[in-house]
Amino acid sequence: MKQDNLERKYARLQDILQKLESVVVAFSGGVDSTFLLKVAIDTLGRERVLALTATSPTYPQFEFEQACRLAEDFNARHMVVESNELEIPGFAENHRRRCYHCKHELFSICLEKARELGYNAILDGSNRDDLSDHRPGRDAAAELQVRSPLLEAELGKEEIRVLSRRLDLPTADKQAFACLSSRFPYGTRITAERLTQVDRCETWLREQGIRNYRVRYHDSVARIEVAPEEIDRFFDREFRTRVVEAFKGFGFTYVALDLQGYRTGSMNEV
Repeated sequence: MKQDNLERKYARLQDILQKLESVVVAFSGGVDSTFLLKVAIDTLGRERVLALTATSPTYPQFEFEQACRLAEDFNARHMVVESNELEIPGFAENHRRRCYHCKHELFSICLEKARELGYNAILDGSNRDDLSDHRPGRDAAAELQVRSPLLEAELGKEEIRVLSRRLDLPTADKQAFACLSSRFPYGTRITAERLTQVDRCETWLREQGIRNYRVRYHDSVARIEVAPEEIDRFFDREFRTRVVEAFKGFGFTYVALDLQGYRTGSMNEV
């Protein structure tokens, strides 16, 4: 990663934000939206930036609480609105365009608030690396004229992490964020009960010190993905026994460990 190239991209990001003048940032508290919010506030000033977070059954409570803390640390103007993707026609059925419905709902809320409060643009945290995966939400962004400054500045995930460290952001090394609906194979119906089941399993793993994880829902089977360097923990008999007992207590019959390890978009592999 060339330093001068990174500096050029960062300057490009600042230039994009300056020209927009005032923005609403769709803020989840993940690596990308946190970095974007911080740079927007530093570039435009607090009064010209609104962080908007939509709560829903697909948004883990831990992530929501962290987003609120980050917004407070940044002294950001932060608006929280209630949403429920499960009520959107076509979402719970979980077809391959599911993400489109979710993002369309979120961006529509952002658009309404931007118009109501007089902000010029809606921003999301999409970056260059997102172009390599199946992302129907990009269609919703295009339809509602949502800007993606990180993508426009040609910043990739690792570059965003490097710049986040420079800004001392606590999200610099955080695992990639994805809503809980991404844990379900396409065609498996998404319900509030199943979302809670997965959330409880992932919360348990985080409380055990696992840093990078996903719990994929396969009816009676929980398939655990963790980073390759964390897989060895599951070979310890005592820890493995506790994992099985906990996950069965959360409603799964079988508990499996994916030996390929954690990777984003694994549900798109099929």
